[in-house]
Amino acid sequence: MLAIAPGWELDVQRGPDWLIVTLDGSDPERDDSPPLADRIWSLMEQHLTHRLVLKLQEVPILTSHLIGQLIDLYRRIREFDGVMRLCGLSAYNRRVLHTCHLDDRLPAYDNLHEAVLGYAAPRKPR
Repeated sequence: MLAIAPGWELDVQRGPDWLIVTLDGSDPERDDSPPLADRIWSLMEQHLTHRLVLKLQEVPILTSHLIGQLIDLYRRIREFDGVMRLCGLSAYNRRVLHTCHLDDRLPAYDNLHEAVLGYAAPRKPR
């Protein structure tokens, strides 16, 4: 894990054509950290890619500050015809994105495999 500021750590992996970043927000209330969007964008430039999967299973709650950073990062990536996908969100955090009408811009997938492929596995009927 790469510590970027108190309360935030990133685990960075490189996949074929993708940068995969696991975000660990052990203290999501801290807003004094450097802008997350800037840090991840810098990593993407270092890895020469505009395709990102953010794994957010360690983030307990999507705060308004974090959502703002995700939107900023999304806009930067779209300027370069890139792709940003999320995976590992809790059911609560998925509802937060839906309530904010962001689930179309920040698509969330159950796991890394589905995020990279860009589709969700069919759900089994109940």
